[in-house]
Amino acid sequence: MAVKDRDRFSTATRLRVLGEQTAARVYRSQAKRQVRRSRLTGRAALLALVLCSLIVALAYPTRQYFSQRAEIAELERGREEARARVEELRDLKARWQDDAYAEQQIRERLHYVMPGETGYIVIDPEAAKQSRTTRSTADRLWYANLWDGVDKADAAR
Repeated sequence: MAVKDRDRFSTATRLRVLGEQTAARVYRSQAKRQVRRSRLTGRAALLALVLCSLIVALAYPTRQYFSQRAEIAELERGREEARARVEELRDLKARWQDDAYAEQQIRERLHYVMPGETGYIVIDPEAAKQSRTTRSTADRLWYANLWDGVDKADAAR
């Protein structure tokens, strides 16, 4: 028994036993890590799959929501512009209901004068020079201009 005790306490034997114990611990810890790693990898893959599914499932409705919000904003802007235009036209209609405004516009646009008045047209000298070089519709009679307008409108069709 003395030889066995001596072997047991020898440095070589102790180093061999320590090496075996250390190797066993390393292999066990690696096996645990592999089990733990594979378990975490599976969980991570499942989590990634769930997140990707949620993203795909929510991407289209989210895009639709934002495009519809943009369309609603655009329609509201159009409605406000239309409302402003309606107000503008109501004001214009109310002005045309006033006889004084209508008379003023008729005199201004059609160069009408009241009986007993004398109408004058002041011509800018620069405009007169230009009208001499290019034939102007002001040099012609009003009904000739009217028929030319009708002919141009008919030719456009």
